[in-house]
Amino acid sequence: MIRIGPVRVGSHYDGRGRTKHTAVCTAPGCDFSADYHHRSAAELAARTHRCNA
Repeated sequence: MIRIGPVRVGSHYDGRGRTKHTAVCTAPGCDFSADYHHRSAAELAARTHRCNA
C-alpha cells in the first residue's frame, strides 16, 4: 500500500483470483474510490485526484 497525498493505493484479489488495484481517498467527506486493472492506472488516479469535499 502506498499513499499519494490523501489517496491510498493498494492491491487485492477479486472473487475470481485476479489482482485488482484500488485508489481510495481518505479525506473526510470525499467518496472517491475506484478499482483498476493496472497499478499504474491507480497511481495516476491518485496523483490527479482533487477532493470536492
